Amino acid sequence: MSQPLPMRVRAGYGLGSVATGTFGTVPGLMLLPYLTDTLGIAAVLAGFIVFLPKAWDVVLNPVAGRISDRSTDPRGPRRPFLLKGGLTLAVFFALLFAAPDLGSKAVDAVWVLVMFVACATAYAFFQVPYVAMPAEITDSYDERTRLMTWRVAILALAIMISGASAPAIRDALGGRAGYRVMGVVISVLLVIGVVGAYVGTRSAPIGRVAPGAGTLREQLRIVAGARDFRLLLSTFVMQALATGAMLAGVAYVSRWVLVDKGAATILFVCFVGPALLLTPAWSALGQRIGKKKGYVASSLVLATAAVLLIWSRSAPSWWVYAATALVGLGYAGIQVFPMAMLPDAAAVDARRTGENRAGVYTGVWTAGETLGLALGPGIYALVLALGSYHSGTDLDDFAAHAASQPDSALTAIVLGFSLLPAVLIVASLAFLSRYRLDAETVREIEGVTA
Repeated sequence: MSQPLPMRVRAGYGLGSVATGTFGTVPGLMLLPYLTDTLGIAAVLAGFIVFLPKAWDVVLNPVAGRISDRSTDPRGPRRPFLLKGGLTLAVFFALLFAAPDLGSKAVDAVWVLVMFVACATAYAFFQVPYVAMPAEITDSYDERTRLMTWRVAILALAIMISGASAPAIRDALGGRAGYRVMGVVISVLLVIGVVGAYVGTRSAPIGRVAPGAGTLREQLRIVAGARDFRLLLSTFVMQALATGAMLAGVAYVSRWVLVDKGAATILFVCFVGPALLLTPAWSALGQRIGKKKGYVASSLVLATAAVLLIWSRSAPSWWVYAATALVGLGYAGIQVFPMAMLPDAAAVDARRTGENRAGVYTGVWTAGETLGLALGPGIYALVLALGSYHSGTDLDDFAAHAASQPDSALTAIVLGFSLLPAVLIVASLAFLSRYRLDAETVREIEGVTA
């Protein structure tokens, strides 16, 4: 299995990122402002609604991984989950923003909470099997990096399309109607990614490694004891927390700091656009200097750019857009490298033990990612609350500009978008510095000649 994968398999696998990128982005970008500025729900409660379904995923993801580890479906152990989980996700996502207007904030809040829990449950059974596949379809250290390059490039495109179109659709129609139409359009994108991944991976090779023995608790204990995986996961979770906070802040910075209805779309294109162009460059750098060093470099780029955004209130708009583009440069790298390093950890474990725990590994991984991306908006909402941010049902009107918010709220909006992510990114490197699965180590364990 060490020979290069066919192009159709690389591209087919990468298409799944249309679904993961879209669902990983749009709720973080749109749900918090939908709750606070359209439904009029207080920031603290809105943060709780955004966080709770993702906390449920933290429990569910390892279970989904364990179930997919034990699948014996002739279509492949993971592929059937892609179709069932992904299509279910698309249905519930359309319903998430389709609550009937009954004039009750309590009903609105319950509707969003229930539908978001349903989305999170369906997504677990798509995402975990999807992320587990690279450790099984190739045993090549370098091929996994190439496979992730395809995935991240498509991921960046999906994030840009969904992240730019979602606020544009909302702003074009306005109010709850805008959110409803946006939900349907994004659901169509989810279906494209789901079906693309299912069809595109039908000829992918699958490793024949026996499922891990023992209970789920025993499997989780073994995975938790994998030192390098634990360090990599800790790094990734903290960085997901930073990314989640920045995504949540886009709508608030555009509305209250830049005071520009189209700024959310521009900011998002600046954030993701560089990834479309520079993901292959990060991949090439990783092959030259190693994945770990590339990961550190991209993290420092992102942290530096986030610090530049501290001056968003006083700087001209071009400064904010340029700094956000620099954030996007770093973001491309912090997606490529950990995604390429995760299969190394799972494959090394399988080679050492002869047992397949890829699903459990990726279940724990995606649970951590989900937790970070959920806590990011939650912490951002808490920062808004500490800054005395004013929620309301009339805030879709841009005529009600920044003067309607206290100065402390504007400061909170900016710091949650800049300083908070920068500190989290830098702190995460304390874990990454102790990671030791480099190319030579992995090849030695897998019995591959360097």
